[in-house]
Amino acid sequence: MNPSELWHDVYPVSDVEQIKEKVLNWAQAFSTFCFLDNHRYPTGPHAVECLLAAGVKRQLSVPAGQALQSLQSFLGEKKSWLFGHLGYDLKNETEALSSGHPDQIQFPDLFFFEPEILVRLTAGQLIIEARDPEAVYRAILEQPEQQAGNTTGPLTVQSRFNRETYLSVIRELQQRILRGDCYEINFCQEFFAEGAVIDPLQVYKKLSAESPNPFSGFYRVEDKWLICASPERFIKRTGNKIISQPIKGTAPRIRHDEKADQENKQGLYQSAKERAENVMVVDLVRNDLSRVCREGSVQVDELYGIYTFPQVYQMISTVSGELEDGTSFADIIRAVFPMGSMTGAPKKSVMQLIEQYERTRRGIFSGALGYISPEGDFDFNVVIRSILYNATNQYVSVGAGSAITHYSQAESEWEECQLKVAAIKKVLGAIE
Repeated sequence: MNPSELWHDVYPVSDVEQIKEKVLNWAQAFSTFCFLDNHRYPTGPHAVECLLAAGVKRQLSVPAGQALQSLQSFLGEKKSWLFGHLGYDLKNETEALSSGHPDQIQFPDLFFFEPEILVRLTAGQLIIEARDPEAVYRAILEQPEQQAGNTTGPLTVQSRFNRETYLSVIRELQQRILRGDCYEINFCQEFFAEGAVIDPLQVYKKLSAESPNPFSGFYRVEDKWLICASPERFIKRTGNKIISQPIKGTAPRIRHDEKADQENKQGLYQSAKERAENVMVVDLVRNDLSRVCREGSVQVDELYGIYTFPQVYQMISTVSGELEDGTSFADIIRAVFPMGSMTGAPKKSVMQLIEQYERTRRGIFSGALGYISPEGDFDFNVVIRSILYNATNQYVSVGAGSAITHYSQAESEWEECQLKVAAIKKVLGAIE
């Protein structure tokens, strides 16, 4: 057969979690891979339980400028699976913006690769596409269920803002809102550790156990790692239908007190503030999608949906539309990226404020990780609740943010950020 050809075989699976563990262990031999897992959450639609793309047949790594045009040309070379990410700083080509803050992680602004091997896990089946699927299957089965790794020692995690400075910035942003500079802004802070030596695989497994989420990912590009427990879908295309599921609204879980836990859930659903934030981002998404969808087709399928996660309740809405004929991937991304839930409204103005008031370049954080199928369908998450790691620089970065409006309480926004990084700090054994 042609050496570039891939064959696919299907193998029965009786224990999904066991085979998932083996697939993860096997993937560590590759310097570039992407593992996507929905952890069996009901926040569909999901096509498969998890996907692994391993090894590189061809790749595209480009900075913001003409990155989307380059990706469209790359897509046009051949029909194939592509996996990769869109970094937040692609904003600099979708709008006339710039990024001047330091970036210690250094993921490319845009990176996609066609895998040598594709492994898909669905209910009861393992589907392997490779030059020799049987050899891949045997290699996966030979993996130990538990793979010993380097123990991650306690890390000293710091924030770019102390509490008082953060509160001061929030109040200043609220003054900008009162002046009419924007209506809502997603303001983020970085938690970081220097001189960090971690075992990314073990950290991912710990994070998945502590905080399994429907858009989780474990992603490696050489010495750069993304360990992601995202609850949020950015955008999904199936045929001519496109959906986005923005999150705005968070309430903590109280696992030891069911009554109080349910009160928090109801309180989130009834909160006028959280609803105002959610509907604002829904309007922004509707506006973005209307730029590439047929007139009158954009609709809100669900508004103020409350979804349950291990640490938090989240308010999630779903917006959909029907794409105009001939709409390309680059067209769609130019219209909708970066996502409204991680920027605010109006989008360009808040991105300028984000650059002014934040202290770290976001990079892959608040970007998107996902895949494009040979048919042109795709699914991307929002990169949040994540650990970024540069093994060469020995640097760990964790971003967290919240939506700031005129009605926000600065102290509550500080607490929300702490809540969002709590599980990650626990996994890292962080010392503050």
